[in-house]
Amino acid sequence: MSDAANDYEAVFQALPGMVALLTPDLVYADVNEEFLQMSGRRREEVVGRYLFDVFPDNPNDPAATGMRNLEASLQRVLASGERDAMALQRYDVQSLERPEHWEERYWSPVNAPVLDAAGKVVLLVHRVEDVTELIRARGGPSGGRARRLEAELYTRARELQELNDRLRQAHAREREVALALQEAMLPACRQVGHRQVAVRYRPALGALNVCGDWYDMVDLVGGRRIGVSVGDVVGHGLKAAGVMGQLRSALSAASRVAAGPAEALDVLGRYAHVVDGAESATAVTTFIDLDHHVITYSSAGHPPPVLVDADGRVEFLDRATDPPLDARPDPKRRPQARSPFTPGATLVLYTDGLIERRHEDIDTGLNRLAESLARHRNAAPEDLADAVLLELLPPGGATDDTALIVVRL
Repeated sequence: MSDAANDYEAVFQALPGMVALLTPDLVYADVNEEFLQMSGRRREEVVGRYLFDVFPDNPNDPAATGMRNLEASLQRVLASGERDAMALQRYDVQSLERPEHWEERYWSPVNAPVLDAAGKVVLLVHRVEDVTELIRARGGPSGGRARRLEAELYTRARELQELNDRLRQAHAREREVALALQEAMLPACRQVGHRQVAVRYRPALGALNVCGDWYDMVDLVGGRRIGVSVGDVVGHGLKAAGVMGQLRSALSAASRVAAGPAEALDVLGRYAHVVDGAESATAVTTFIDLDHHVITYSSAGHPPPVLVDADGRVEFLDRATDPPLDARPDPKRRPQARSPFTPGATLVLYTDGLIERRHEDIDTGLNRLAESLARHRNAAPEDLADAVLLELLPPGGATDDTALIVVRL
């Protein structure tokens, strides 16, 4: 049967269990028939209304956490784009006939995202199993044992939820420290003599997702020459930020004395071999000769830099690509290539958070980047950087760090 012949509205209404569709603002977009039956609500009392206006926490229970836990789960789904299965929740429901009466109910919720083509969460699927009858089972001695068992299960679930809350708070503090460390170790534009440079760093969403993206710019010896690099460390948190700082500093020093970018990455690869946590790190470095209008470059497993001419021609610098740092037991000399440029061209380096999206081929992201750069090629570097981030990053933020450098040549 073709998709055109499927009545998905009828399928949604017939789904077993309570299922609701929520907007990113947590407003009910639709609910199925079982949701209305089990909640005792009419459609007009639910659809189009804010979730917690329809189902607030019990004001008579100061220990009630159902609303807070559910909102935290939904926000995690919005931030990560991934499903979230919640622990067993007690969430009392207000009687419509007797507003002063709240019925004790127990729920097992699962929240999942609906993504658009760009990976943005456009709807939330909120599926709930009402397990009140199981928790409040009646019927003799076995029922009593069931009640005690389920009460203990509920207590353990609440304890686990509280532990998760504390862990998220601890991770949030770690994120703040990691971001501060990361920003302190990243250089400013003023460290290079060539002034037409814009840099951007956007941390990933979520307390656990501070990564090891970095960039570097240095003045090179001999004429008007600068080195511009970006890199990415595998991992999250303070450890990744610390490894990032070590690799950036090592490449910065190596670039100042190396004959070319390949030699600088050779040195960095040997150094990465003795740095715990540098496994599979990637980097790309470019040496820009502003007198002879030539870019020499080399890549260690990193997405290719982009050269955009003033006439709109886009070239990916991908003729000198090698495995990531520390990928070979016996490091071999890395390749390098040269590309001429005309004055007024733009060189762009970035990390994979700018182009990679879940469930999407990387070429799609590269093409999107090329189109954006060509469209905004005449903008000043600061404006160009802002335009590219606006067009390529998801509106709610990405789940990976993003570093971006724009150099007007």
